[in-house]
Amino acid sequence: MQDLIWLLPTFPLLGFLALVLTGGSLPRKIVAVIGAGSVGLSFLSAALIAAQFLASGEDYFVKEVWVWMAIGEFTPGFNFYLDGLSLVMMLIITGVGFLIHLYSTGFMVDDPAYSRFFAYMNLFVAAMLMLVLGDNLVLLYLGWEGVGLCSYLLIGFWYENPDNGYAARKAFVVTRVGDTAMAIGLFLLFTQLGTLNIQDMLGAAQQQWAMGSPLAIAAALLLLGGAVGKSAQLPLQTWLPDAMVGPTPISALIHAATMVTAGVYLVARTHVLFELAPTVQMLVAFVGLATLLMAGFTAMTQRDIKRILAYSTISQIGYMFLALGAGAWSAAVFHLMTHAFFKALLFLAAGTVILSLHHEHDIFKMGGMRRQLPVAFWSFIIGSAALAALPFTSGFYSKDEILLAALAVEGPGLLLWIGGVIGAFFTGIYSFRLVFVVFFGDSPGHHEAKEEAHWTMAAPLLLLMVLALLGGWIQVPLDTVFSQGAGHEEEHVSLLVHAIMIAAPILGIGVSYLFFMSKVFDVDRLMANPLAISLHRFWFSGWGMDALYQWIFVNPFLYLARINRRDLIDSFYSLLVSITRTAHLMLARTQTGYLGWYTLSMAVGLVLIITLGVML
Repeated sequence: MQDLIWLLPTFPLLGFLALVLTGGSLPRKIVAVIGAGSVGLSFLSAALIAAQFLASGEDYFVKEVWVWMAIGEFTPGFNFYLDGLSLVMMLIITGVGFLIHLYSTGFMVDDPAYSRFFAYMNLFVAAMLMLVLGDNLVLLYLGWEGVGLCSYLLIGFWYENPDNGYAARKAFVVTRVGDTAMAIGLFLLFTQLGTLNIQDMLGAAQQQWAMGSPLAIAAALLLLGGAVGKSAQLPLQTWLPDAMVGPTPISALIHAATMVTAGVYLVARTHVLFELAPTVQMLVAFVGLATLLMAGFTAMTQRDIKRILAYSTISQIGYMFLALGAGAWSAAVFHLMTHAFFKALLFLAAGTVILSLHHEHDIFKMGGMRRQLPVAFWSFIIGSAALAALPFTSGFYSKDEILLAALAVEGPGLLLWIGGVIGAFFTGIYSFRLVFVVFFGDSPGHHEAKEEAHWTMAAPLLLLMVLALLGGWIQVPLDTVFSQGAGHEEEHVSLLVHAIMIAAPILGIGVSYLFFMSKVFDVDRLMANPLAISLHRFWFSGWGMDALYQWIFVNPFLYLARINRRDLIDSFYSLLVSITRTAHLMLARTQTGYLGWYTLSMAVGLVLIITLGVML
């Protein structure tokens, strides 16, 4: 069965081709079967392959499909690599991806571009599988750029709206910044280590580069640039909240199981390079810490239900980067898995709320929805509990490992831990602020709202609820992938530390309850303070990052475009053409055909030459 690993990206790719080549002429039921069924077949194959691989006891498996190109010794292959890390990733992508596709068959049923939607979604899944299963840098980069292209198509799916086109272009351009850095890093690795195979490359790096080597630092920094762009971490996080303009299932797919986790996978896959560059590895931790705190502040100020979840994604991936920087590689991947469960649950539940309220996104225009939308209500309760890392939910176990690993870091460990705990406090506030306002707040008159009862939308929510609760008990088979950082010895940590980590999100939920449920504190009165208004405006804008980039990059570019409206370079060459034509006309007029004129011209020319010779 392992030899059939190439089928995993092939099924959704065939689904994409079938939907594209038919040009939307197929009935919607057939489109749904092809779109969701292709990913379902991929998940079934992944489950069977995973079972056989785990039963075999092998550390890794390589399937050589064909040689992609052969240029001298440059022979990258279309080969697939399976180990514990790629196994976890392929199951998340296909499993959660299938549930999102199944949900989409009901959510998008009335959209006129039904077939195009599933074509893009299938291509997205195929590209992501190519990324995590490729055994060489070229195949990984092919999947990496494929995911970027698909994100552009999906975010701008409703392209008739100019805002959607702007968001798609913004995501494409911002992530290209990181992708360019990553491409340079791959060139550096190939030229210095002489191989494109990831495992051979990592082995060569260990042999040829010493700890703290400038080349190792440069390579790790460049790969970090790519990871920061794809995973929406500081300073390239600005694209992700705007990406919420696409259909909600797209938001779930991008945020939960695929694109934004690609950066985490890249750092985990190339962890040897980061271990050889400890300064860069520590930078990863601080990037994650800064991002999770920034996003936490911002999430508390948002009104759009999907933007709140978007900033929560940025914050949770910040925790994954914190774990990577702390050397807790397995903890990062573990949180990636649990995050996929509860974040997909929250986004799909948000889609149910939005659809039931005729595409309303403002949480303060909702309220009192717990009776009308019981499945969405319980989805939010369980998903938010896991997001806030309440005890016995999946998020609790993974975030607990991350914080303990951060505390164990020599030097700044206490700082990293405190920052992570503060982030958990913020998470408790914004996650249950959402629950209290949407489901317990004052109803603005949406009593006619009715929850979609179709099983294709309800079943994924029910399954994800179970995974969000019990997913923390799943054992990720990563012991043979990472040489260190698989876990943390909790016996060396005091009960006080554990108590603080448990109490932080609960305290945040309590604060949220006092402000948005019991109304003990008046938010409007608090916001009447000029300082509060300024802070709110600053946090709401994402700490002014968009305005900063507008001032530093966009405005100068637009200025240069305005002054160069007629293209100065073209004007220069047009001037050369005009001078040449004028000179040609003038010389042509000297060709009279009279011998006396030619004799006079030669005499004048001779005099000028002699004169210049004497003068010079």
